[in-house]
Amino acid sequence: MGMGRSGLSAARWLSREGAEVTISDIKMEEELDGELLNKTLALGIKLETGIHKKETFLSSDMIILSPGVPHDIAPLKAAMEAGIPVMGEMELAARLIHIPIVAVTGTNGKSTTTALLGCVLKRAGLRTFIGGNIGIPLMDYAFGDWEADFAVVEVSSFQLDTMNRFCPTVSLLLNISPDHLDRYPDYEAYVQSKLKIFKNQGSGQYAILNDDDEKLSQFAPAGEVSVLRYGLAKKENRQAYLQGEKLVAALKRVELHDFDIKRFTLPGRHNLENLMGVILAALALGIKPGFIQETIENFKGLPNRLELVGSIKGVDYYNDSKATNVGAASKSIVSFDRPLILIAGGRHKGGDYAPLVEAAKSRVRKAILMGETKYLLAKSFEGVIPFTLAEDMEDAVYQAFSSAKTNDVVLLAPACSSFDMFSDYAHRGRIFREVVEGLDNGG
Repeated sequence: MGMGRSGLSAARWLSREGAEVTISDIKMEEELDGELLNKTLALGIKLETGIHKKETFLSSDMIILSPGVPHDIAPLKAAMEAGIPVMGEMELAARLIHIPIVAVTGTNGKSTTTALLGCVLKRAGLRTFIGGNIGIPLMDYAFGDWEADFAVVEVSSFQLDTMNRFCPTVSLLLNISPDHLDRYPDYEAYVQSKLKIFKNQGSGQYAILNDDDEKLSQFAPAGEVSVLRYGLAKKENRQAYLQGEKLVAALKRVELHDFDIKRFTLPGRHNLENLMGVILAALALGIKPGFIQETIENFKGLPNRLELVGSIKGVDYYNDSKATNVGAASKSIVSFDRPLILIAGGRHKGGDYAPLVEAAKSRVRKAILMGETKYLLAKSFEGVIPFTLAEDMEDAVYQAFSSAKTNDVVLLAPACSSFDMFSDYAHRGRIFREVVEGLDNGG
């Protein structure tokens, strides 16, 4: 169900193993990726588009869900009520591979953290598959000719919702804040979805949690899994913390390791928190501290995550298009100690914008609001922070350029999804980057 990259990967494996496979996608055939469509048809896989047929679901022996598929669609609910097994693509993949899995989840920062942890393992000389919800589906590992020592995977809440036996060697939960409230009945349901990452872990495995997070500081996984906690301040129950310009970490109190962060280029407190989680995960996997330190000094981050895309007339332009919720956008804002011009807006995800305004109060001197939520955001910003409305990304960037002063930061941190005007957050970030580059070239 769902013909994205992960759906096709699962379908290809199942077809190869002799299953009779049908892909059902609500999009019309002409809306689908042409390359994926051709690959599907070449494998002899059936394709149903434009509608999810109830009879197709009820006549199946098993249903595999892509991460973005809602679980309340009528044909799917009918299949579940009929007792037909349903699982996600990542759950299927995890049952098929036989290398240790390191799983990273959280509302914000999981892509960068997954990439950073994968870089640590690679620098240590380990063959490492990096994927999941970021880039390459885990199912591609099962289907392909990969030979890795570890799989480091980003896991979304939607993927965790379809987990049953998924059991990582190391689980890292970075943070939990309101998100996807258009998909979950309430915030607590979303929280419980994230906590499922620890569900099957036990002796000899590690659960790593951000102890500065309000929800996670009060949570302890069940069973005999080894729990490691981190936070900015030194506390009795924490295995990693900040001390001056160093991060200190230890799995055991007698083995303290210091990591210099002066050359760590990712801005913001949240990136230091995520780095602590990476350090603990790497130490739990037996990585030598020297390899961790080398990665800290050389990792440059990912596109669309607080990415510096240009500096024009003393003004820096940062692209954080991946900040698709209020929590992520708020963290972006507080990462800077310079005056900000904020570009925000997109499709509403059901959250409250008050925390965004609170974060912006002492830092943002002007907000430029765009997309479907611009009027909703305007209500929240009114009387607190000056703002203007923009028709599109080009208009927003030009307004920011006209308003910016030397030493300002222009920050794209939308706090909303991209699907009102763009195909995804990467498309939104690319358009921002192109408009900024046009300014730099005198456009």
